[in-house]
Amino acid sequence: MFADRARIYVRSGKGGDGHVSFRREKYVPNGGPDGGDGGNGGSVILEVDDGLNTLTDYRHVRKYHAEDGENGGKRNCRGKNGSDLILKVPEGTVIKEAESGKVIADMSGENRRFILLKGGHGGNGNQHYATSTMQAPKYAQPGQPARELELLMELKVIADVGLVGFPNVGKSTFLTQVSNARPKVANYHFTTLNPHLGVVDIPDAKGFVIADIPGLIEGASEGVGLGFEFLRHIERTKVIIHIVDASSSEGRDPVKDIYAINKELENYNPEIAKRPQVIAANKIDMIFSEDENDPIQKLKNEFEPEGIMVFPISAISGQGIRPLLYHVREMLDQVPDKPVIFEQEFYPEYMLGDVNEPYTVIYDEAANEYVVEGPRIEKMLGYTNLESEKGFTFFQNFLKLNGILEQLEELGIQEGDTVRMYGLSFDYYK
Repeated sequence: MFADRARIYVRSGKGGDGHVSFRREKYVPNGGPDGGDGGNGGSVILEVDDGLNTLTDYRHVRKYHAEDGENGGKRNCRGKNGSDLILKVPEGTVIKEAESGKVIADMSGENRRFILLKGGHGGNGNQHYATSTMQAPKYAQPGQPARELELLMELKVIADVGLVGFPNVGKSTFLTQVSNARPKVANYHFTTLNPHLGVVDIPDAKGFVIADIPGLIEGASEGVGLGFEFLRHIERTKVIIHIVDASSSEGRDPVKDIYAINKELENYNPEIAKRPQVIAANKIDMIFSEDENDPIQKLKNEFEPEGIMVFPISAISGQGIRPLLYHVREMLDQVPDKPVIFEQEFYPEYMLGDVNEPYTVIYDEAANEYVVEGPRIEKMLGYTNLESEKGFTFFQNFLKLNGILEQLEELGIQEGDTVRMYGLSFDYYK
């Protein structure tokens, strides 16, 4: 079975505890502290593996954790670092935080490796706490705790063009005719239950990747049938080929079918419905009427004024397919040649911090500034590069998701007012 969805639990490694010990050597009765540091815990890392095309492995094993760091030892012996856990995923896998559904990482394009959860740092041994007044410290630092996440993994196929349409309109036959893909073809509904990818080669033109999205039905955007399972795979496509049964061999109205499918696409994701579309009026070898009831002309009259071209084809014989493919290539040339990547919405590095760490948001009347302070704020500023665009976006998301912006607004902050955080000042703008 094609597995394109999985839910798993992951945990990074705990940092090893620092050790408390003292030198005990002959002729050195009161040696100083020599407790070693704990090792760092292993991190959880995602990597794209080009040899994978499903998430099957994650359907059988649901829990994954990196190795904990080893505790420190005597004689300044540092604990061993825990091994990282590397999770291999197929390209196109979107990683989400299970409870909120927010995107953590999209393993597509240049994003081939992503550190999901960092392991805890090892604690310092008691040797670090010796001072002139405290020469025999009897405490050491515990290792940082592990971090854990419940993940939802979704594989969204990467294709330039998506085929959509009701079941049994000939999408699989079309894909077989134009590409190297060999999906199962039969004359009954829902023959295709898995998305199939094929590479289309066109003479004297650049080829493209095409995906046969399993047949949609009305209500698919609300989860009717296998709606969500199907619609997920069209999110990355740049151009849509809408295949209809122009012969109405099953008694369906092709014009109504197109409107029905487009409504499902819009209900699921309005951005998908806005993508360039072309209509492939299939099964013309079964049309015997050329009078005013010509279904091809009806389709053209209905959709071509809206800028959606209609191409009469026969997926079985190949008739009319070549002009359609060249038109699709022209459509792709007019679309920005960059992959559809889902932006990160959930940041484990600060959203999984200790939520009990305090911070304050106050208005300093003397300085006429709003002041935000606290251990959590100080930590965030410590590992964020505000000079980079990505770092500043990270900073803005931190303020929003932790309710800091909301508290500033409750205090009456206005655009242009100054916000101070540990020596850094920012102008507030919505």
